[in-house]
Amino acid sequence: MSQRARWWPVIGSGLVVFMATLDTSIVAVALPALERDFGVRTAAAEWVVLGYLLPLIALTLPAGRWLDRAGPRSALLLAVTGFTLSSLAAGLAPALGWLVAARVAQGGFAAILFAVIPSIVIRAAGPELAGRASSLVMTLGPLGAVSGPPLGGLIVQAWGWPWIFYINIPAGILVTVIALTGLARDTLRPPGRAFLAETGLLAAATAAVLLALSLAASHGPIWLVLAAAAVPPLVAWWRTRTSEPVRSLMRGPRAAAPVEAIMCNALVISLVEFLAPFYLQRTLQLSPVATATAILALPVAMVAAGPLGGLLGDRWGASRTALLGAGITILGVLLLVPAGSGWHASDMSWRLAVLGAGTGLFAGPSFAMLMSSAPESLQGTAGAAQSLARQLGFSLGPAMATTIWALSDYTLTGMRFAFAAAAASGLAAFLCLRFSGRPRTSVEALAHQDSVPEPRSWQGG
Repeated sequence: MSQRARWWPVIGSGLVVFMATLDTSIVAVALPALERDFGVRTAAAEWVVLGYLLPLIALTLPAGRWLDRAGPRSALLLAVTGFTLSSLAAGLAPALGWLVAARVAQGGFAAILFAVIPSIVIRAAGPELAGRASSLVMTLGPLGAVSGPPLGGLIVQAWGWPWIFYINIPAGILVTVIALTGLARDTLRPPGRAFLAETGLLAAATAAVLLALSLAASHGPIWLVLAAAAVPPLVAWWRTRTSEPVRSLMRGPRAAAPVEAIMCNALVISLVEFLAPFYLQRTLQLSPVATATAILALPVAMVAAGPLGGLLGDRWGASRTALLGAGITILGVLLLVPAGSGWHASDMSWRLAVLGAGTGLFAGPSFAMLMSSAPESLQGTAGAAQSLARQLGFSLGPAMATTIWALSDYTLTGMRFAFAAAAASGLAAFLCLRFSGRPRTSVEALAHQDSVPEPRSWQGG
């Protein structure tokens, strides 16, 4: 396959990751319009968000295990078709119950997408392009999360809330064409009965955690009770045979460290993204447009640094590049800690740019570290593990920010403490990577490369 042809599956994968991640955050700005159109309260409308996150988190690991045995092309076609049709159903929803059901279906298909994409990217790109391909796809994940609110605001204002779902349709059609023409035929095996049992246990734990996070800032200590309710199903799942692939993967520090670092990095980004608009509008008294413009520095720097991270990862080493990115991320958050009332919008923007550049350098190489350390039989599990880690980080960030900020009665001091907590999470990511194991010598790296099977052909019909 020519190098240009090998990039088409990577581009399609990046588009899928962007759209599926975008749907985790873009809906938030549409909630007021949904409340008005459907005549419901905020507590009910919130399930438009939770309905997507619940299956997305609960199904990711079971989907990864299933994809260790299923064909990636067939799985991608199934998931993209389902995601596109459920997006159409969400846009056409005549009532809130219909919309929540469509969002649940969206989240389930998104879980399969997140699990199958890593394997497609690594195999299509090959070892010589793995760093650049990983950076392209993995930079688009955080970009989808941070661009959701401003993009959603523009779409809702211009066309109405259904269009935040309709925009998925042309992207889904394009990815379907890429999969049909650029990936080799394979067989899709249905999941076994253990898949349903595993999903049920993880769904119960996920529901408890999401409800706890949604109540953390407004309902006192009751959220701790809900969080504790997640422990029994998690323990039960951990003791089942179905969790063995995950336990096997996470026993090795070379795989566990990138997964933990990815979760910590996502927490940093989501915490800062959540607090920055409040700081700019409440403290600096900026307009919504000026706020969106100031925050734009974060995704722009992320996108700009992503290709550099991939190039450095391929030529300098994924581990070193990921560490560099994690270090710059810490610096960016530390620069936010002394945020004051005398700052200007530009003072926030350049600091957000440092943070975005660090994440752009970190995203692809950390993903490449994980996928290169996972055996071929666990590629689906590894992809699912990093996806789950990222989604957990994106969910925990706003909850942590709200909790710390609320302890200070929503003062500027509380924001500073929250930024400090984000810096601590960034440091945890750095330490996970730094002590993940002894770096390979060049001889060991060549021996490992020789032992890795050649990527399968992805061209064909």
